[in-house]
Amino acid sequence: MLEAIRRAISLLRQKQILQKLGVVVSIAVIAIACYVLYHMLRGIDSNQVIEAIKGTEPRQIWLAALFVAAGYFTLTFYDWFAVRAIGHREIPYHVNALAAFTSYSIGHNVGASVFTGGAVRYRIYSAWGLNAIDVAKICFLAGLTFWLGNAAVLGLGIAYHPEAAASIDQLPPWLNRVAAFAIIVGLVGYVVWVWTQPRGVGRGPWTVTLPGGPLTLLQIAIGIIDLGFCALAMYVLVPDEPNLGFIVVAVIFVSATLLGFASHSPGGLGVFDAAMLVGLWQMDREDLLAGMLLFRVLYYIAPFIISVILLTLREVILGMRQKRLRRMAPGPDAAPEREAAYVRKRGDSGA
Repeated sequence: MLEAIRRAISLLRQKQILQKLGVVVSIAVIAIACYVLYHMLRGIDSNQVIEAIKGTEPRQIWLAALFVAAGYFTLTFYDWFAVRAIGHREIPYHVNALAAFTSYSIGHNVGASVFTGGAVRYRIYSAWGLNAIDVAKICFLAGLTFWLGNAAVLGLGIAYHPEAAASIDQLPPWLNRVAAFAIIVGLVGYVVWVWTQPRGVGRGPWTVTLPGGPLTLLQIAIGIIDLGFCALAMYVLVPDEPNLGFIVVAVIFVSATLLGFASHSPGGLGVFDAAMLVGLWQMDREDLLAGMLLFRVLYYIAPFIISVILLTLREVILGMRQKRLRRMAPGPDAAPEREAAYVRKRGDSGA
């Protein structure tokens, strides 16, 4: 059975069917989102949205910012876990934190996070001797942590409150609950699968050894905590009335986030917003839109600015160090020391 699945996937890759299907899905999701947004935003009074933003209590904004910061802090453990899973324990946590924070915040805003985030990670990790294959493995394992966390949150959340997902997918609650139990069973099956014996995906040097059962549970826990903090930030910013409860908002938030990722648009722009407006239809649209705009500032724009500043400072510092090394070289024929070797000898990240 597994061999048949592998052959089918291999055939789809050779024919580039998966890539074409992904493009079609992205275009379809964006098109539907634009249609929904057009109808949802008709009649929106921009002045009321601005007033709602101004009327948001500073305590709410600071609390949401705290949850966003906690979410990004948890997100740094995606890279910390992935780097150690591929056997590079010599790389310190602060390098993992810099790579994770900058790659995700830039990838979220620029779009096509697999490529943009991967490029940022490569620039940072290559200074520690990691090659493109190592970085690809890190991206894969970090993404796996994210998706396992999403599966756990969605499965448990929808099983507990299937009506929350029904507002987005328009399916009957009982069918959503069946789908939720299927997600949970699949997640449990995956944990058992990697627990019984070592598993790997890929071929040749691209082979990635999947984390075993206990480490997979750690992956799921990291993903759940990250998404939980992000959902809390949104929950603080959405209107208080009607009070739908945190579980409902969390399920809709995670569903909207996944749709945004499926579209590959920068920050899920348009798709995430349409899903939130549809899912939380009970709330005042102007107030909800104000909360969503504040969330974008806190979760997307502010981290993006900080990441650009951090990466710029890092490049300036590295450039100054390389110039100093060239001046210290014994003669004109001496080759300048490579950045990676210098960083490893110094024992820091060059950040």
